Amino acid sequence: MTSWIIGRRSAVVLATTGALALGAFAALAVEAEAAPTAPYTVGVANNLKGNGWREEMICSIKAQALVSGKVDKVIAISENHSTQQQINDIRSLISQGADIILINPSDRDKLNATIRQATAKGIIVVAVDQGVSEKSAYVVANDQVAYGRLGAEALFKKMGGKGNVVEMRGFAGVPADTDRHTGFNQALKKYPNIKVVKSVFTDWNYTKGGQQARDLLTSGVSINGIWTSGIDYTVAEAFKTAKKPLVPIVGADNNGFLKQLATNTPRGVTGSVVTNPAVVGAVGLQVALDALAGKNPKKSNLLTPEVWDSSKDKAKIQASIVPGQGPTYVARTQIAPWTKYTTKQLTSCVGPGE
Repeated sequence: MTSWIIGRRSAVVLATTGALALGAFAALAVEAEAAPTAPYTVGVANNLKGNGWREEMICSIKAQALVSGKVDKVIAISENHSTQQQINDIRSLISQGADIILINPSDRDKLNATIRQATAKGIIVVAVDQGVSEKSAYVVANDQVAYGRLGAEALFKKMGGKGNVVEMRGFAGVPADTDRHTGFNQALKKYPNIKVVKSVFTDWNYTKGGQQARDLLTSGVSINGIWTSGIDYTVAEAFKTAKKPLVPIVGADNNGFLKQLATNTPRGVTGSVVTNPAVVGAVGLQVALDALAGKNPKKSNLLTPEVWDSSKDKAKIQASIVPGQGPTYVARTQIAPWTKYTTKQLTSCVGPGE
């Protein structure tokens, strides 16, 4: 006698010893993983809570899930920076039946064993925004090394190739910060007359970054340029608060900084924007859906950042401001050919079944 137990992800064939006309034999139990079928459950393990960029990332995942017609639920978990907590979150998503897990990772290597636990069960795992070293996972991210290098090169050119610079980093130890710092240093090697007078970690917190900038400006340190890892418009505001002359600033493509650079005043903010789309989350989901559909997407998918100069690209900067959204909202709302939602679906942040 043979009985079949068929679940959503696996089929197990159990056989008992039976007598046949020509004799008796023992059957082996065979377990095989089968691909899940739509509609899918999508899990999100986000390691930074209360950050506008990450919130937009999750909204893009929900919007893409909605328009795909292949997802019935998005379970998003956001915690602050504990690798062990993120491991627990991934395990929780596994136990909740996720078919796809999107991770914005807190560490490049320490999540690998847990990722393998998921992929061994047939779950598609995609690291978005930042990379992981686990080979069974897909990676969809901005090229963060290029982000650091391109922004630093633009800043050093604005400074005339010499002077004192402040490096305002993200969160210590996470892959994106490490990669951006690598890129920053690559640019620094080309400019021997640039001196880094201070390097700080902002934790990608606008309030903290603004306060750090005010402290630096009132400390008496001579500053000729500031590179930020996306915490930018509050840094520019710090000059006004401290009543100090502005210096070139590099930041990301969020509404607050874009509006500052687009303002046509003789003493306005100058510098450069380096693009870092939050909707990379939606791209990560589409890569996962393509994998489940047997389309064999690339394991590593890196987006190339663009640099917009406040002097040369003012029209593009102005046109990229997203109307009706706050200062932390990121400009690029679509990434062709992956994203399919409307801007309204993105900004409403409503996923399937909500």
